[in-house]
Amino acid sequence: MIIVSKGLFVLGTGTDIGKTYVTGLLLKYLRDNGYDATYFKAALSGAIRDENGSLVPGDAVEVLTMAGLEEDTDFLVPYIYETAVSPHLASQIEGNPVNLDVVKDAYEKVSQKYDYIVMEGSGGIVCPIRYEGKDNENNIMLEDIIKHLDLDVILIADAGLGTINSIVTTVEYLKNRNIHVCGIIMNNYKDELMENDNIKMVEDLCNVPVIAKVYQNDKNLLPNVDTKELISYFK
Repeated sequence: MIIVSKGLFVLGTGTDIGKTYVTGLLLKYLRDNGYDATYFKAALSGAIRDENGSLVPGDAVEVLTMAGLEEDTDFLVPYIYETAVSPHLASQIEGNPVNLDVVKDAYEKVSQKYDYIVMEGSGGIVCPIRYEGKDNENNIMLEDIIKHLDLDVILIADAGLGTINSIVTTVEYLKNRNIHVCGIIMNNYKDELMENDNIKMVEDLCNVPVIAKVYQNDKNLLPNVDTKELISYFK
């Protein structure tokens, strides 16, 4: 089996910056513009159980609901953990550690059905996905999944105070590992002096464009790049 669709990796500067929300807006934008796009996430922790006792991956449900896409979440998320901690620790507690080949196989199956895949990361870039001890060959970091699937990155960040450091350090980390960052989306944006200066500073310091600004409770993504350019980020 080979990957036939094109994918893009959505990465946050950290937790709780609205990465899942913006991922939903991005997927909705693509589907509203006629692109056959779907969601994918390698490992999700913090899932809840429904009335039947089955684990429900909340992030995936949120994104699919926002985008108006009906799909089996088990098909889109190969590893689902109940414990609300980093995937490496959740898998240590619950068993079933992440295997890169399993992730790639699941991604390939999704790619047979959809033309474009918006893949959401877990936390920030320094997120252990599997950890079996220092220098263990089975260890997996989030960056390993990005490289394994050969994807470029869209970075999601909060527009407020402290974002310059978070964005610059994340972009430099990615560049040092030969992972390309296509653009930045600022979440929780307010049209204020500091936040507009934050945008100018990160663009100057990182040489990466801010391609969209998302106000709180926005229902649609309004990128400042055209649709063809946005689609060109998928590979």
